[in-house]
Amino acid sequence: MTAVAAIENVSYFDTLSAVDYLDARYASASPHDVIDGALKYFGRRFALVSSFGAESAVLLHIASEVSKDIPVLFLDTGKLFGETKRYRDQLIGELDLNDVRTLTPDVNDLNAKDPKGALWASDTNACCYIRKVVPLSQALQGFEGWASGRKRFQGGVRSLLPHFEASDGRVKVNPLAFWTKDDVVDYREQHGLPRHPLVNEGFASIGCMPCTDRIEEGESERAGRWRGQSKTECGIHLTVSENNKILSSN
Repeated sequence: MTAVAAIENVSYFDTLSAVDYLDARYASASPHDVIDGALKYFGRRFALVSSFGAESAVLLHIASEVSKDIPVLFLDTGKLFGETKRYRDQLIGELDLNDVRTLTPDVNDLNAKDPKGALWASDTNACCYIRKVVPLSQALQGFEGWASGRKRFQGGVRSLLPHFEASDGRVKVNPLAFWTKDDVVDYREQHGLPRHPLVNEGFASIGCMPCTDRIEEGESERAGRWRGQSKTECGIHLTVSENNKILSSN
């Protein structure tokens, strides 16, 4: 796959020094201050990655209060719910987001690896790789820091998230890492933010349509993602070597 070369072609800088600097100032700061600090440090080399999913409105609102010009990267995999794309458009308008960039899979990759659009049924890791990991990796060229809405309470590999971490030559920023579920709900209600329409239908974590299910009472929020599989992450939060290891083991 030609995209493999693209994912390895990252621009490295001293990520550890950047993490140390940011940690010294914002390790225990509020999400607003974490985003503001990252924006001051990276400038236009800082972006926010959003799925426009179940809880995305909270981080997007916080970021919009810091600056409405922060680039927001949105992965349209070609397998999303229509409700998600309509919700994206709604939030762009309500929050006055000025720089939302929609990323799509490379046509050549789809033709070579998923010509029938059914790769998700036989190899979810490969499907996520060509539809999410590679497009995001290419879009992040030129950025040195990027933020997402991951939180510790989501469990799994996220349970020990710091505000700042070094990964593949960039700094990943987790402004909501220490927030609880109640913090997220309280903020959304306090600011009157719209809910993703699928939340009312029992979806707690919303990704691609074929690999997203409703959850039952008592299940974790991400139990409906890749149900019945050991897979818990799409790959955009894994390192290049971790993704390559997963793909080579298939």
